[in-house]
Amino acid sequence: MAFVSSAPRPLRILTGVAGVGFGVISYVYLMLPDVRPLATDNPTSTAFMRMREHEADAEGLKPKYVYRWVAYSRISPSLKRAVLVAEDSAFWDHEGIDVEEIRRAIHDGFSKGQAPRGASTITQQLAKNLYLSPSYDPLRKLKELIIARRLEVALSKTRILELYLNVIEWGDRVWGAEAAARTYFGIPASSLSRQQSALLAGAIINPRLLTPARPTRRLLRRQQIILARMGSGDQPAPRVAISPDPESDTEPEPAPAPRFPLSVDEEEAQEGGEELEVPAEPVPDPPAEQSPPA
Repeated sequence: MAFVSSAPRPLRILTGVAGVGFGVISYVYLMLPDVRPLATDNPTSTAFMRMREHEADAEGLKPKYVYRWVAYSRISPSLKRAVLVAEDSAFWDHEGIDVEEIRRAIHDGFSKGQAPRGASTITQQLAKNLYLSPSYDPLRKLKELIIARRLEVALSKTRILELYLNVIEWGDRVWGAEAAARTYFGIPASSLSRQQSALLAGAIINPRLLTPARPTRRLLRRQQIILARMGSGDQPAPRVAISPDPESDTEPEPAPAPRFPLSVDEEEAQEGGEELEVPAEPVPDPPAEQSPPA
């Protein structure tokens, strides 16, 4: 005699879907790369580098790229600050995933009748660059979130930022801060000025279209917004602690808005001739940590 479940059909379907979903997540989790070696080993290539090589092969071009590793201590503080205010000003606070920014992106997307965009932290971007692809596949996004959490558990914040600044794409087969500084300005990454740093940070959103070698109006607008967030040279904006000071017993003052990445709305406001009011959000360097191995 066949066994017949007494559970309602919708409940059985829901249970089945939940079981399949759990199985998929478990499989993805187990098959993802081990990020722990990155604590001491510098990557010699990334998924994005290999993808560009394959694209060059398909176009009959000679695969080549400019990639030169540089230690965190040899990257200009201006570039670190510019990248943080442009891409992820809550970097020192979150644990790889900025839940507040995800909520904002979803809300903005629904209010505009568009798919949510943005909300990727520096840790998520690093996960994507090292191991994944730029596709919008939901499974790829799930992998990105899991790898981001693994990176945050296995590595220090400083090491994550060092990796990010060394492997992100900064133009046609130009990878990392040192290669970008020498390619576009003929100087090492340690010597980048505030203006040069803001120009590089503004190009991260689309490095194959926005090139510091031939800055478009859009890139120059982004540069000015980033400089405003960083504070002016003569009259810097008030420095606000974004990461806790281990030597202090007081709670850090919360970071002012905007904590989110540089938005399209800010660019459009400036392009339309409106007076653009950008709250300055300087991001101090984190407490000193032991320098990662070169």
